[in-house]
Amino acid sequence: MNEIIVYGSCYGTTKKYAEELSGKTGIEAVSCKAVNDINRYQTIIYMGGLYAGGVEGMKKTLKNLNDITGKKLIIATVGLADPTDKQNIDHIRNNIRTQVSPEIYEKARIFHLRGGIDYSKLSLLHKTMMKLVYKKALSVPEEEKTAEIRAMIETYNKQVDFVDLNSLEPVIESLV
Repeated sequence: MNEIIVYGSCYGTTKKYAEELSGKTGIEAVSCKAVNDINRYQTIIYMGGLYAGGVEGMKKTLKNLNDITGKKLIIATVGLADPTDKQNIDHIRNNIRTQVSPEIYEKARIFHLRGGIDYSKLSLLHKTMMKLVYKKALSVPEEEKTAEIRAMIETYNKQVDFVDLNSLEPVIESLV
């Protein structure tokens, strides 16, 4: 079967998951920037970091997918907030809906993995964006703070790593 792992990663956490998944499955992992013809694959695993509500590179990569008949589609997001929190999952999935066609959304198996952040490695643009988001998050009343907002406040301007390579097991099991 023709399979590929495509990943969108700015700072390396998603790439780390993609490479681990590749090692465990034997499926080639390729940056979303290097994918030429997504349509030639029968199994497509898209792994993307969560940035400003979107999944890095996913919209651009999957918009080129013409016919999903008979294809296996898997989407795995990588973000800071707790991937078991229902409110967080709902928020991520609503954002995914805006990035892919309804057909792709309905067909895809979707997983959520926990990532990390190192503020010292962020670009000036991302540091500025995170500072604005942080200031806005601080102004949210305590009872209205979501798990995502709390995670952002707790990790602001720090280096944190929540990567758990064992959390790839459900993704691997879904390939069978």
